[in-house]
Amino acid sequence: MFEIETLDYSDVAKTIDHSLLRPELDSESVVEGVRLALRYDVASATVRPADVAVAARLVEGSDVMISTVVGFPHGSHTTATKQFETEDLIRAGADEIDMVLNIGRLCSGRAEEVRDDIAAVVAVARAKGAIVKVIFENAYLDDTQKELACRLSEEAGAAFVKTSTGFAPSGATIDDLKLMRRCVGPHVQVKAAGGIRTLDALFEVMAVGVTRIGATATETMLEDFKARKAALEPAPVG
Repeated sequence: MFEIETLDYSDVAKTIDHSLLRPELDSESVVEGVRLALRYDVASATVRPADVAVAARLVEGSDVMISTVVGFPHGSHTTATKQFETEDLIRAGADEIDMVLNIGRLCSGRAEEVRDDIAAVVAVARAKGAIVKVIFENAYLDDTQKELACRLSEEAGAAFVKTSTGFAPSGATIDDLKLMRRCVGPHVQVKAAGGIRTLDALFEVMAVGVTRIGATATETMLEDFKARKAALEPAPVG
């Protein structure tokens, strides 16, 4: 577990992709969510594809990025569709692409197809200066499949491997995160998504090598961090 004394605010805030992916969010809620991401200076606001252009305008001039999703939530779109989505969304203002690998193909043992699907998206993103995080949806996979997904994502050039969409029966677990960190090289980062709602939970995943999380409880976690840091400051004298 991390000692809070050793962490600055940005060490914590810049691990967070503030998630705005729920299907029922109205336009006003998305705008409010992006403004919250700006106010707390997190890594990114993760928005639905149709919200990218508006979100990108809101963060213009800041160092808060816009991330969005491709092949969401099951990864079963064709590769050509994923490539089109990626190019279109980067053109609209996305900095990072969280793509779902083809879960059905992975479960069928069709590793080459899965790798090529990821690589095709990475190629489009890289040409436009964006990075790709590959979502596994671990709730549907056994450990052998998770290990294979790590290998294929790294071979395809992904910048991150990511646990889940947040819409499956379960999200990030410490065992899965340890497996993923172990199964990719140091140049590939690990993102935890699904179920991280408290500061202590964030510290727990950071301790096993996670460098980014998807979260909706951003305000709660970062206000808790600020309160704990304030409590460590010496009382004023006199």
